[in-house]
Amino acid sequence: MFRRTSRPRRAEQTGESPYWISFSDLMSALLFVFILTLMVVIIRLQDQQEDLVVAQKTVQEQEAMFTAQIDSVRESELVRAQMLLEIQEQLAQRGIPVEVDESSSVLSIPTSLLGFDSGSYEIAEGKQQTALTIGQVVAEVVAQDDRYEALDTVFVEGHTDNAPFTGLEGTGNWGLSTFRAISLWRLWESDARASTLKELRSVADEPLFSVSGYGETRPTGPDQTTEAARAKNRRIDLRFTVVRPTADDLAAIIEHKADLGEAQG
Repeated sequence: MFRRTSRPRRAEQTGESPYWISFSDLMSALLFVFILTLMVVIIRLQDQQEDLVVAQKTVQEQEAMFTAQIDSVRESELVRAQMLLEIQEQLAQRGIPVEVDESSSVLSIPTSLLGFDSGSYEIAEGKQQTALTIGQVVAEVVAQDDRYEALDTVFVEGHTDNAPFTGLEGTGNWGLSTFRAISLWRLWESDARASTLKELRSVADEPLFSVSGYGETRPTGPDQTTEAARAKNRRIDLRFTVVRPTADDLAAIIEHKADLGEAQG
């Protein structure tokens, strides 16, 4: 008769419990998933850090470009103010008083120096040498050290009082003011020292000086009831404008920002 013998279980042979085998495998899997998740988080944090660095660089570059534009305009304005101050001082030393406005951008030549009567655009004969001296001083100061390169345009602006003018083929005070500016400019062109003004060109390679007329539209004050008040408006203004950022310059900065944004993306 055969005796049944029982075989030892596999777990008994190895001395391990199936439950603990499953639990240890689960913990290993969870640890592996945790490590992978941690690595993904670290990589994402690194990417975000790199994106932040690129964004900061973009902002810094834009700030640098805008700052350069602002500094350029500020420097041009300082150069302009210095030129107008020098012109005023040198003319004062010659007994020729001219006025500079608060913005240091307009030099005003009163009618007392040019002799414009009401309705007249000719510079009085006795005032022509004074007008020439003004042109000579302006030419010397503006050309010194090529400072005119900071300027965009110098407008020779003619003005009138509010008395109606019917001459010059019906062009009225507009035509009268323009012809006053033309008279001064032509007088400067006739002089060897002052005529150098017509040779100056802007950074855009255009003539630096330009002639214009504003009629009675830009009075020095609201009161023109007296001859003295009206005479103040029969003047010539030299308006100095500086080089400023153009629309293309600003567009280039915006385009640069867009390019950096695409590179970042």
